[in-house]
Amino acid sequence: MTALSERSVPTVSSEELATAAGVNSAKLRKDFSYLGSYGTRGVGYDVEYLVYQISRELGLTQDWPVVIVGIGNLGAALANYGGFASRGFRVAALIDADPAMAGKPVAGIPVQHTDELEKIITDNGVSIGVIATPAGAAQQVCDRLVAAGITSILNFAPTVLSVPDGVDVRKVDLSIELQILAFHEQRKAGEEIAAPEEAAGAVPPPPVAPHRAPSAAPGADSGRQGPDGDVPAVMPA
Repeated sequence: MTALSERSVPTVSSEELATAAGVNSAKLRKDFSYLGSYGTRGVGYDVEYLVYQISRELGLTQDWPVVIVGIGNLGAALANYGGFASRGFRVAALIDADPAMAGKPVAGIPVQHTDELEKIITDNGVSIGVIATPAGAAQQVCDRLVAAGITSILNFAPTVLSVPDGVDVRKVDLSIELQILAFHEQRKAGEEIAAPEEAAGAVPPPPVAPHRAPSAAPGADSGRQGPDGDVPAVMPA
């Protein structure tokens, strides 16, 4: 929807949106109805109004100050990412434990030392903390963020954080995402190997003739016949 708005597209149909999102158009229309937007038959949805409705439900109609802790390669890349501001997330401060980083501008924002973390959060009214530190420092940073009043954390450190009730943590681990892709690649490779073998087919074994029980010997006791009268109920040893 944001991309459509940036291209000044006035309206969009449910079919177009469903195709772009990879969902059923009827389901999409039902979901939108919960936002109070039913669209116009033959016209579709007003793009600007729908962007507003979705943004309102996601809480994106207000400014969300964000602090990024850990300004290494990843932290610097996050600070330079333009997608935050366009969706209502303002990078209010950059924090790092390295004294040599203090005062250096990254994405036009001077880096501040972790000693000032609590004051920075209070002064800027920070709502969301982003952790991009090494794994060993992540929990300590998390504890300080929580103690300073942060209740929403986006964690890029390769570790699981322990937080009290009422604090929401979203973990982004790029190595796990790569492992998931590696699993799918391995599975696809196995399917490619198996496909030619299945196409060639195995030679079926010759049909097995049905088993016939031997007839009773002449003079055998007729009382040993089975229920059909021709197969002995008890086979000879």
